[in-house]
Amino acid sequence: MELVEVLKQAVSAGASDIHLVIGKPPMMRLDGAMQEIPGFSVISADDSKRLIYSILYEEQRARFEENWELDCSFAVRGFARFRVNVLLQKNGVEAVMRVITTKIPTPEQLRLTAAITGFSDLPRGLVLVTGPTGSGKSTTLACVMELINQKEPCHILTVEDPIEFVYESKQSIFRQREVGQNTKSFAAALKSALRQDPDVILVGEMRDL
Repeated sequence: MELVEVLKQAVSAGASDIHLVIGKPPMMRLDGAMQEIPGFSVISADDSKRLIYSILYEEQRARFEENWELDCSFAVRGFARFRVNVLLQKNGVEAVMRVITTKIPTPEQLRLTAAITGFSDLPRGLVLVTGPTGSGKSTTLACVMELINQKEPCHILTVEDPIEFVYESKQSIFRQREVGQNTKSFAAALKSALRQDPDVILVGEMRDL
């Protein structure tokens, strides 16, 4: 069993999340319900650790072994990106992977109101996008950033943990920084950002500010 095979099958089925659980076959959340991904055997503790470590850099493995928690991202090139949470539980190392579409949705696809798309026209200010898990915060932010990218010649700096959507510079230029990979912390990145001439700063989380 290889993790890329598991992920491809889950994404093709329309899953939103993939779970690696010791003592169960790979699981996926499909239409809100948890179910097995067909065609795969039960995962042992050794299997789970091997599959998860296969997508981690050496530095990420070291961070996980020090903290017993890890947030990161992983991409299957040309197919999909995933937001990955690695955790240690009583039986061993497990993971949950959230599917991130590689294409940023349009306002029409998300059914965003003019009040939300209008954020892309603000000359200054603080915008907070809040909501429960899975409510579409990251996707909404990505859509607004892409609106700015299509019409404003500016510098957009993102600080994320992990990077979810990857932007292609159009009218704007993007610098995307991932905590633990490109910067030590949100606080350190924001302190440095003030000297990097940004027009827009996107902060992906508010956990350690």
